[in-house]
Amino acid sequence: MLKKWIIIGALTLGLIVSVTGCGKTTAEETPTQEIAVETQEEVAVAYTYYTQDELKEAIESQSTFALVDIQVAEDYAAHHIIGAIETNAYPVKTEEEQQRLDSVIEANKEGDAPIIIVCPRGAGGAERTYQYMEEQGIPAERLFILENGQEGWTYEELLEK
Repeated sequence: MLKKWIIIGALTLGLIVSVTGCGKTTAEETPTQEIAVETQEEVAVAYTYYTQDELKEAIESQSTFALVDIQVAEDYAAHHIIGAIETNAYPVKTEEEQQRLDSVIEANKEGDAPIIIVCPRGAGGAERTYQYMEEQGIPAERLFILENGQEGWTYEELLEK
């Protein structure tokens, strides 16, 4: 009886190994795994945010900071936060749009004042601006994105229209 169980166990193990293999990765599978790792690294980028309340307090206390507004010209003209620097760089996908940020970057490279990025919704355009500014030498610890962007701004008294 014991021999019968040993034989059944050995056959089962042999079947499992032959069906699943030994965990060997083929050359065709490797690129997919590398792409997944690259994607995970891109997701791992951590952005820092300024809340609406933090920016309101900074404006009212006249703290030193640069408020970089990347909205398109029409949106900026319709409404923007007091003291914002107009760049019209949104959506910051082309080299031309990135170049619209260069004068702001150059003016703010020195020093340690925070740079707060305002985009329509505080998402993709702001993240691309953040990355571009960091690539141009602005330390990440100085860069912030306004949470929820211009659309989330609730303090009408601090808007210029």
